[in-house]
Amino acid sequence: MADVLKKATREGYGDALVELGKEHDDIIVMDADLAGATRTGTFKKAFPDRFFNAGIAEANMTGVAAGLASCGKTVFISSFAMFATGRAYEQIRNSVGYPRLNVKVAASHGGISVGEDGATHQCIEDLGLMRGIPGMAVLNPADYYEAKKAVKAAYEWDGPVYLRFGRLAVPVVFDEDCPFEIGKGVELKPGTDVTVIATGLMVKEALDAYEMLKAEGISARIINMATIKPIDRDIIEKAARETGVIVTAEEHSILNGLGSAVAEVVAETVPVPVVRVGVNDTFGKSGPAADLLKEFGLSAENIVKNVKLALEKKAK
Repeated sequence: MADVLKKATREGYGDALVELGKEHDDIIVMDADLAGATRTGTFKKAFPDRFFNAGIAEANMTGVAAGLASCGKTVFISSFAMFATGRAYEQIRNSVGYPRLNVKVAASHGGISVGEDGATHQCIEDLGLMRGIPGMAVLNPADYYEAKKAVKAAYEWDGPVYLRFGRLAVPVVFDEDCPFEIGKGVELKPGTDVTVIATGLMVKEALDAYEMLKAEGISARIINMATIKPIDRDIIEKAARETGVIVTAEEHSILNGLGSAVAEVVAETVPVPVVRVGVNDTFGKSGPAADLLKEFGLSAENIVKNVKLALEKKAK
């Protein structure tokens, strides 16, 4: 892996903001005193007159952003996922979601990979919280380039969007021309025995699992689902019908995230076994990110293990 380019998705967020800022003068960026960590500092440097630090006051930041959006601005607000979705949930729901304003909640440091900051900062509920708000689009890009595409798609999207970014530098698996459309999944590898639907940093793990499974004679279809909501029902239904079993993989609780969204579609369309790989209804813990990902089963090896379990369910 030494020769594989690694960049955090939050880097893609910061770079995309600057590119958008050059093209659109209606963009405002706000941050809750974490501009260095969230990478909104790159926008601040380029466009200081369109950047506002709200301080450690996420709820207030969201309310101000709602006011600016009601006056025709497109506002990106940032903090750590735990605080962006936790402290400001009411304001996101009532001040942004209810009037369907163009506020884009761009949260960094999502998931277990926050590492040493520990359980209080490792938000594994954020996708579920945002998925439950009516009209809120929920995006979870896999790498640097997909993150840039997601940010630009969020700008074009009419209404509120939640974007989740990570602290950890992760392998770049796509290129600058990778396809991205809100509400669309992308098949990365064909397969006939089982479908693995992954999101965020688990996409790379799913691709690694594909190679492991291939070596054992198991044909796995790999789907990248960067949009958790609106979910791509067509690609899920097609995969369920053609492979007969699905495994989901996410750096999030198995409750209310990608696994739940996929299971809902499957139950309503083509009922087949769905096995979820994610954090099992528990809080995180402090430690090196790479070690934590393995400990919590967020690895290619655990995907392979669960694919075999899923295939047993399929056979029954």
